Amino acid sequence: MIQTLRGTKDIYGAEIYYWQHLEQVARQLLQQRSYREIRTPILEMTELFARGIGETTDIVNKEMYTFLTKGEESVTLRPEGTAGVVRAYIQHKLYGGVQRLWYMGAMFRYERPQKGRQRQFHQLGVELLGSSDPRADAEVIALAYTILQTLGLKDLVVSLNSVGDSTDRDQYRQALVDYFTPYRADLDPDSQQRLDRNPLRILDSKDPKTQAICQSAPNILDYLAQPSRQRFERVQCLLEDLGVQYKLDPRLVRGLDYYTHTAFEIQSQDLGAQSAVCGGGRYDRLVAELGGPDTPAVGWAMGLERLILLLESQQTITPPAPDFYIVSRGEKAEGYALLVWQRLCQAQVRVELDLTGAKFDKQLKRADQSGAKAAIILGDSEVENGTLQVKWLGEGRQETMTVEQLLNLTLS
Repeated sequence: MIQTLRGTKDIYGAEIYYWQHLEQVARQLLQQRSYREIRTPILEMTELFARGIGETTDIVNKEMYTFLTKGEESVTLRPEGTAGVVRAYIQHKLYGGVQRLWYMGAMFRYERPQKGRQRQFHQLGVELLGSSDPRADAEVIALAYTILQTLGLKDLVVSLNSVGDSTDRDQYRQALVDYFTPYRADLDPDSQQRLDRNPLRILDSKDPKTQAICQSAPNILDYLAQPSRQRFERVQCLLEDLGVQYKLDPRLVRGLDYYTHTAFEIQSQDLGAQSAVCGGGRYDRLVAELGGPDTPAVGWAMGLERLILLLESQQTITPPAPDFYIVSRGEKAEGYALLVWQRLCQAQVRVELDLTGAKFDKQLKRADQSGAKAAIILGDSEVENGTLQVKWLGEGRQETMTVEQLLNLTLS
């Protein structure tokens, strides 16, 4: 029997209604705030991610699904959404003013599957391009927080940091090299390599011994120049004005190389160790790095699998029951049932048509199980008279009427 690949899964049954609820809430809030959807290809040139995410990151070095095409081009299944959106922004010259874009779709990373983390996973993300104003940072963070709150999630924590501009980071990078070098032998193997290439990434390590060493590492907030410090303080004030509660986390540097200034995560304590449900920040250098004009930008992405786990643990979402369940038996009655079904559907009435051809009692049992308000019963006499038998399932009451009378009753 052919089964799904490890790290992938089918989404069906009761779970799909959580996904639909999440998508509906997000879409409504994004449209309300003038964000426009963008859909980029799942397959991109490998160079896009090597340059955009950073060649020293674990994503590029270890986790990407990369292969050669028949034309000997190196292509990759997208491991994240921002690089593809920026590529589209440059390719289609979406310059001029502020662009508020959002996306939702599947991403791919080759890593060990675990609860809330798959090799094919899904992200919802926003990118606000063309504004360096601290209000843009506050806007996208508040938007993410609002989406999660509207979904009904509780125990949310916004962790906030600034990684400064390129000068701030260079000075901080050297301070980290000076600090970690005496501990090189005690660091985990990945962090030993990062010490030479990107020491900020050591702060992302999940190795307990490395984490203990990181506790006394230099604090990036001590290396921010006055403009960066003032900018970060402005972002904090704006978030306070918007009612977004946050905590400062100077160890938060995010896992991608393109971040500048604001970095943030939103976590839920209900998820245990894998607590982050949203992460993002400012990336003012990425557009230019990928060949476009200097363009400030800020954005975030949410892991939807983790969100679904939270939704399932905190609330019950059930599919809407049909208003009517159509029961019929006999060739003429079954054909007539299809016409009745079409009329009700055209009138925006929720309806389910039984296609089994089973005896009436079995079909009526399924009508009860469907949760419908009423069963529409059609036999030969109903076809001849052009009528319906409507059985109100919660009351046991049954009456005869025409399709028009039923529609008038339903729509009144």
